[in-house]
Amino acid sequence: MATRIDGKALAAKVKAQVAEKAAKLPRQPGLAVVLVGEDSASQVYVRGKEADCGECGIRSFPYRLPAETTQRELLDLIEKLNRDPAVDGILVQLPLPKPLEAAAVIAAIAPEKDVDCFHPYNVGRLNIGDPVFQPCTPAGVMEMLREYGISPAGKRCVVLGRSNIVGKPMAALLTQADGTVTLCHSKTPDLADITRQADILVSAVGKVNCVTADMVKDGAVVIDVAMNRNEAGKLCGDVDFAAVEPKASYITPVPGGVGPMTRAMLMRNILTAAESHLK
Repeated sequence: MATRIDGKALAAKVKAQVAEKAAKLPRQPGLAVVLVGEDSASQVYVRGKEADCGECGIRSFPYRLPAETTQRELLDLIEKLNRDPAVDGILVQLPLPKPLEAAAVIAAIAPEKDVDCFHPYNVGRLNIGDPVFQPCTPAGVMEMLREYGISPAGKRCVVLGRSNIVGKPMAALLTQADGTVTLCHSKTPDLADITRQADILVSAVGKVNCVTADMVKDGAVVIDVAMNRNEAGKLCGDVDFAAVEPKASYITPVPGGVGPMTRAMLMRNILTAAESHLK
């Protein structure tokens, strides 16, 4: 039976470390959180991030904008926040309501305040192995592996999903940790043949039970990044947890696995930004 990787406990540890370091700075780190529109899921995510800021001694600057906000108005706000010395990080909650263009908004954020690590400059720095920040979810996965003594070095690593937010940066970080990485997606043929070779399998597809027991080799480390709801409305990931847990050596539950670590690593990125700005 696999060891369950406790993301909730590790996230609490990371946030306590951030709070301790933040308390020693000459001023509070600051995060501006911009939410456009009334998307209920986005509101939940934003409230969670603001609560994390409170736990970590980080000042939160909330900006709630109506869905009718224009691209120009949003870009003007970002420019204002770029110039504000009290703001170390800028987070624009995605998705944005149409017709706002997320790519232009992300590109407008000053790279040194891009604590999500979405800006093309930061993506480039990440991919050459010299990051300013690490994207929160992949960084959280790497922290979990370190905490449990799981080294990707010399291991066969398979990542399911090629999103810019998780899949691609996850593959980059595993490669930089000396893993041999295969990045799979919806067009990958013979997927199960590839996943059965994985010593470390990371799934970020967003489809209930798309990773079944026959796709996982005995003793694999299984990291489930996805957050889905099944037919009963219960939160679950990509992995058929009940069937895969007996085969794996380590596995992340959903909820309580990668999700809390994503938020904790955002707090660490804000601290990193503040330390840089205060030098």
